[in-house]
Amino acid sequence: MSTGLSDNVRKLRRTAGLSQEGLAEAADLSLSTVRKAEQGGHVSMDTLASLAGALGVTTSDLFASEAPEPVLGQQDEANRRNLAELRRALMPPIGLSAPLAAPSEAAQPSDIRRGVQDGHALYQADRYTSVARKLPGLLRASEAAVAILEGEEQQHAMIARAHALLLTGKYLTQVRQYDLAYHALAEAIRLGRETGHTQLAATGVVGLCWLLLRQDRFDESEQLAAQTAAEIEPRMSDATPAQLAVWGELWLRVAAAARRNNRPDVAKHARRMAGTAGGALEREHADFPAHWSAFGPVTAEAKVVEDLSLIGDARGVLRRIEDGPLSAKSLGRLNTNNYGRHRLDVARAHVLLGSHQDAMDELVSLRATADVWLTHQPMARRVMTDVLKTRKRTLTQEMRSMATHLGVAG
Repeated sequence: MSTGLSDNVRKLRRTAGLSQEGLAEAADLSLSTVRKAEQGGHVSMDTLASLAGALGVTTSDLFASEAPEPVLGQQDEANRRNLAELRRALMPPIGLSAPLAAPSEAAQPSDIRRGVQDGHALYQADRYTSVARKLPGLLRASEAAVAILEGEEQQHAMIARAHALLLTGKYLTQVRQYDLAYHALAEAIRLGRETGHTQLAATGVVGLCWLLLRQDRFDESEQLAAQTAAEIEPRMSDATPAQLAVWGELWLRVAAAARRNNRPDVAKHARRMAGTAGGALEREHADFPAHWSAFGPVTAEAKVVEDLSLIGDARGVLRRIEDGPLSAKSLGRLNTNNYGRHRLDVARAHVLLGSHQDAMDELVSLRATADVWLTHQPMARRVMTDVLKTRKRTLTQEMRSMATHLGVAG
């Protein structure tokens, strides 16, 4: 943890008139965890949220601007090489005269849209390498089409390019290449606005809010999602399923950011609004490319459980999944990513209650169905780390194998 952040924790604790022991009790944390936070040791975002709640501030109030830590190991270098072609296609060099890159052959907008649909299917199947290989060609062909075509055909090309950029931003956010993802999503939103396709631009905003959330930019994520939700609020009487779904997803982003930022009242209101959208849909809605994810009453309920997981209410998580929208009968309606994230919340609840084998059963099941996706989930690593730290008996071979798979040191 940065020195500035630890200084903020110490300063706010003293302002609140609390000792380290008093803060530990108020935050329901151990004294050693509070000391670690004030000494610059690494603590999780969940811990920071608990500290912020006890201090009566937002989580963002604890953050400080400082130079980043040195990048250690070879992973960053490997990522630069693996994404070199995609980076060249997304962010070509720009000078004072002609572009350095050779012009690409333009494709018809309909062909670009089909390519995006194929790429999205690969993404949903967790075939990330295939997505990375497909995106450069889509980006170059769509850029050339916008440059060459005119009039109405150019408008269609701009919309097709926006879809290619949305896929690029979604993929890059998933693999935690945030600066590249921001560039793609910002350009997609711009094209959606420029062509008058508000729904398309709002879809880009949903993705951008997810990116901001992953960067711990909670205030901005909440504000952007809330503002956009207000701007596109549909009339329930004649709203299309896609309009309701995007509007509902924006409220999910508001809730997720507010909950992490120690703003529970805002989060509660946002979850209620998302529930309204889900109730109006009555079922899970997935209709790509009109709507890029899946949303409905089951997704809305799964995110309520995510809130319980964030505050460490393990028993509340397990109670909530016994019946209703998250019962075994309904769970299959969640899309792959939402289902996986929900089961990680369940796994974390089991760990908190000391049920290590139940947690492992969840991880093993996810590895069997979403192997690559699982390796990109920090929550999976946190669950595995907690198993390693808290298990009293000898680790099983299954546990060792999972720890290796997730890159968690035993």
